[in-house]
Parts: sequence; structure tokens; C-alpha cells
Amino acid sequence: MRPRFWELPLPKLAPDEWEALCDGCGKCCLNKIEYEDTGEVAFTRVACRLLDGETCQCSSYANRHDFVPDCVVLTPRKLKEIAWWLPVTCAYRLRAEGKPLYDWHYLISGDRESVHRAGASVRGWTVSELSVTEDDWDDYIIEDLA
Repeated sequence: MRPRFWELPLPKLAPDEWEALCDGCGKCCLNKIEYEDTGEVAFTRVACRLLDGETCQCSSYANRHDFVPDCVVLTPRKLKEIAWWLPVTCAYRLRAEGKPLYDWHYLISGDRESVHRAGASVRGWTVSELSVTEDDWDDYIIEDLA
């Protein structure tokens, strides 16, 4: 990968650079509630069935669509459509908005654990969607997902 590739415009990234931009926080794997009357999106602590709550990684990334058909494949084109519901700390969203990565991002810190030490990941506080019915998701709303 090229030096400081994350500073390039997103459409200029090679596929491996695009994948490497993910900070590993796991926030995009949280289920969200969209309120039709206001368009507001609320994040919940209810995570996708494939999210490993300790590593904050998908347990079946290569085959995730076999288990979660509506899992979003994030591409530069798709990002334009969905960036509004990505967490404000998301590296893809930050770069799409022309903002720099946080110091805790592993591409800056050199340490994949820094996202967790900074408290910027979902490590240790999610519940699987397999254990909560969708009707109860509002009991798990996160007020401030920074």
C-alpha cells in the first residue's frame, strides 16, 4: 500500500487500501432504528449476529451475505448514499467529509488496539441481535455514540 494512502481522495484508493481504511470499531455493525416521521437514526447496542463483540470484527466477513443478505458493501459510490448513518468517527465518513483520521486510528497510531483503548469501539458492550427481539431494540438505544 502507498504511504499515507488514507489522505488520498477515496475513489483513488486501491481495493486493499479501501479495506485497510476501516478502523475496526464495529460501530457500523450496530443495528439502527430509523424513525420514519423525522428521518432520525438511533444507534442501538444490538449488534449484527456476526459481530464478535470482543474483537469488533465480523466472524464471517467473506461470507457475510450468506447470513446477513442486507449487509452493506461499502464502496465509494455507496458511501455517498449512506454516509449520513455511519458513526461520526468512521474513517470512511471522515475521509468523505475531507476530515483527517483520529489519532487513535491504527493507520496513525500503528496499533490496532488503540481504537479500543480510546473507547472508540464497541468492544465489550454489545448484545447480539439473536438475543433481542426487534420490538425491544428501543430499550438498547445509545444516546451518545461518539
